[in-house]
Amino acid sequence: MSGKSVTHEATPTAGRVAGDREPSVAPSRAARELGLKRAEFDIAVRLGRVRTVPDDGGGGRRVPRAEIERVRAGEGFPGTLRAAVRTVGTTEGAALMDVTKARFTRLARLGLLVPAKFYLNRYRAVVWLYLADDLRRFAAEERNTPLLKGRMPEGLRDQLTEGLDLRARNWRGRHLESLLREAHDPWARAAAVASMLTADDVAQTVRDPYERSHLGRFRPAVPSHGSPGSPAAEIAERLVTATGPDETGRLRAELARAVETAREHRPVPRPVLWGRSSSAEGARTSLGQSPGPGAPGGDGHGSPTVTTPAEAGHRPPAAPWTAPGASPVHAPGSRCRPPVPGGPPGTAGPAASPAPGGGGTRPGAATATGRGTRTFPRSARPAPARGSVTYRALNSPSWTTETSRRPSTS
Repeated sequence: MSGKSVTHEATPTAGRVAGDREPSVAPSRAARELGLKRAEFDIAVRLGRVRTVPDDGGGGRRVPRAEIERVRAGEGFPGTLRAAVRTVGTTEGAALMDVTKARFTRLARLGLLVPAKFYLNRYRAVVWLYLADDLRRFAAEERNTPLLKGRMPEGLRDQLTEGLDLRARNWRGRHLESLLREAHDPWARAAAVASMLTADDVAQTVRDPYERSHLGRFRPAVPSHGSPGSPAAEIAERLVTATGPDETGRLRAELARAVETAREHRPVPRPVLWGRSSSAEGARTSLGQSPGPGAPGGDGHGSPTVTTPAEAGHRPPAAPWTAPGASPVHAPGSRCRPPVPGGPPGTAGPAASPAPGGGGTRPGAATATGRGTRTFPRSARPAPARGSVTYRALNSPSWTTETSRRPSTS
């Protein structure tokens, strides 16, 4: 060897090169590149400040690389973006508007302040969060000054006395707007509206079961709070579902219009029946039903009944055909019942089957009860031979372990 060492210039790794060429990235990576926390990034997506696209592989939403560059090129980035997605609670919001916490809560219950998100604390109490920009704009408007200072108008006080609380309803409206903004398919838009209704309301509005099943494919996920089935998850489910006849009626009417639009755009796929005929009788025969009198196949001289391959694979073989009025032919060793003497044609007698040694019948054997059908009664367990030894595993140790012994045969 010459003793000379050869050095190579460092080059970017293949993973980094492949990552830079990706047309879209995951939400967690997009949040890091935009300098946001994951909760702040989710709010930015709901507000429409960051656009997302569905993943081609069905893995959720992704952020295009061009969208990240557009947001980063905005004026005042990243300060303006962080200020736009900043959320505050009741205490900080009241200080921001220079009002008491009690007045801030009353304004929110009246629907004048719209929540941006919520979470459940350790006592399972709902904590509402509001956008700081919305609170600043509300306090800056002169027409809202009487609501911030002085006595609350009498009409609003009466509504609060009756228990009015529009915080959940206003949040559902904002959440529905974000779902409709992300939906790029008419059926997805209809499913977003259906996610705000109960299953009974959806069934009463959309009568077709195939359309309801198709809506379930596009149904957006409910904001997760706790494990499925937990009390926290049930509280979150109630907050997402519409309450009140006026809100429910409005959403049902909107759902009906959305389904009608989606139906015109693309009808839902339906199962295709094997051997389906263009006539009503052909549809009945495709289901294995007998056609009516005078229909093809109904008098025994038309086309046979069409069955599906699954039905044909599980249907037992039919009995041999006999002419009307003639005695059925029994092959040697056949297990079909002989006809009843003096009975009508086609009436089978008692079950009979040849014994193993020939001659006589064996009780409990398989018999034919009709054309092509057989019954197999449960046979009795054979008694053990005299003098043989039987083992019972119930409540007895296994002889395969080291700590047990094999049962004695004596």
